[in-house]
Amino acid sequence: MSSYDNMIPSNGMLAQSMIHVSKDEVLAAKTVRIVPTVFSQAASPKLSPKQRAVVANAVDRSLCTGVSERLQVVGPDQPAELTVRVVITHAAPTDEVAAALSKVASIAPKLAGVEGPMPIPRLPIGLGSLTLEAEAQDQTGRQQAAMIWARGANAFTNSPTISAASDAYDLAASFSGDFSQLLVTGTTPFGQPPRIPSLELIRAAIGGKPKYAACEMFGRSPGVVGFIAGRLGVPPEWSDRGAPANGQ
Repeated sequence: MSSYDNMIPSNGMLAQSMIHVSKDEVLAAKTVRIVPTVFSQAASPKLSPKQRAVVANAVDRSLCTGVSERLQVVGPDQPAELTVRVVITHAAPTDEVAAALSKVASIAPKLAGVEGPMPIPRLPIGLGSLTLEAEAQDQTGRQQAAMIWARGANAFTNSPTISAASDAYDLAASFSGDFSQLLVTGTTPFGQPPRIPSLELIRAAIGGKPKYAACEMFGRSPGVVGFIAGRLGVPPEWSDRGAPANGQ
């Protein structure tokens, strides 16, 4: 990031973070441009280029949807009052063997003929994690909002898929939801009452057309197909088509 000054701890129940926000300046902004997320050089040596691409794009796609609740998202060649940049600084891989064993354990009761819901936590080993740094700069390049965010997967809320990128992919959307709220409200996303998502946000989340055309450069959510694929343990790099090849 351009600056680490004035950052303060602001942790959630699952995520740890440091934030800085100039509330008045952020809330005065009406337009935002999102620069595609990148990995730092040493962030994830065990993830393949395709896996890194799908995780980074998941950050951008969710972020674009989230900030659309208040801000107009513009294309890369258009002026904007805020420009957002995100860097993934660490992505611990998911242990694929442990994920596979967890997936088998979750479907074993059904195979045995057990009826009714029976939630089976995944094995608490080989869980992945994700750490990111993000900032929003104004038109002069001055930082108006920033967040350092870190979270590890857990055995209860993160469903395993058989991919080293599994947990990083899931956590990408969690980060984007938190950073989006920082830009939408100008305050920490943690410790706040839940917000009711708009119909446009819900539509984009299930694979529909995004509110702003600029978000199409990050592709559309796999939606129901992605949900089913995840429940079956299909790797996200198989089920998520990612960003369009031509960026449109």
